[in-house]
Amino acid sequence: MTTSVMPPRRNRDVQGYRYKFGVLGPSTNTIVQPDFDDLRPHGVTNHYSRIVVDNAKAVSNETFMAGAWEISHNTLDAVRGVLTCAPDYLVMGMSAVTFFGGAEGAVKWRENIEEVSGLKVSTGSEALAAALGAYGGIRKVAFFSPYYPTANAEVAKFLSDHGYETVRDVPLQAPSWTAIAEIDEAKIRETFRHLDGDDVDCLIQVGTNVSAIRFCAAAEMVLGKPVIAINTATYWHALRACGISDHVPHFGRLMAEL
Repeated sequence: MTTSVMPPRRNRDVQGYRYKFGVLGPSTNTIVQPDFDDLRPHGVTNHYSRIVVDNAKAVSNETFMAGAWEISHNTLDAVRGVLTCAPDYLVMGMSAVTFFGGAEGAVKWRENIEEVSGLKVSTGSEALAAALGAYGGIRKVAFFSPYYPTANAEVAKFLSDHGYETVRDVPLQAPSWTAIAEIDEAKIRETFRHLDGDDVDCLIQVGTNVSAIRFCAAAEMVLGKPVIAINTATYWHALRACGISDHVPHFGRLMAEL
């Protein structure tokens, strides 16, 4: 990991006495909040702030990208809202726009949030890059998303900027934001079977409204290679960036060992 270790907090919150995380996620996202709560160790609390957006009906590359940028534009209002509970650190519960513009775009997007909030932030894109580095030995990847092809191309560009070749990818093209949460294990299994091969070092799931933290952990054990869910990577990154080294079992090597 390239993130710096932050000093331990000394707040008096009786539940989040180690860290209070402000979590930013689209108002249509029903997966991040329960996923992150399942991943949190004792003494760390998650305080969810909704980025208000309509349940966009994405039927093309253009409508998906327009909807993603709407989420981005409304993020700062959600940031200002969650700051009122005095969080110690921010965690992005949406990932699409954090990939846009490659590695440089990801840094600029994060730095804008940090400037407004005065807090450090974990984003899905940079967390994924850190997770790939923590596993080590990864060069070729395959991934799926609920996005449309244009957005998948942005993910592949970001990965390429960090030195990873995308061998295959699948954009599942969910018809609306809430429909993303309806992507079930059967569909995830079918998609990973299509993506996997001897030419792939790691399988990745992106899109924070897809619940894959348990499936990816199980697939990793069966396949004997890293299988990374974006929500696991993002929350792991936040913990490690804050100097919290607790190992949480049942959610893959990233949480249990790294």
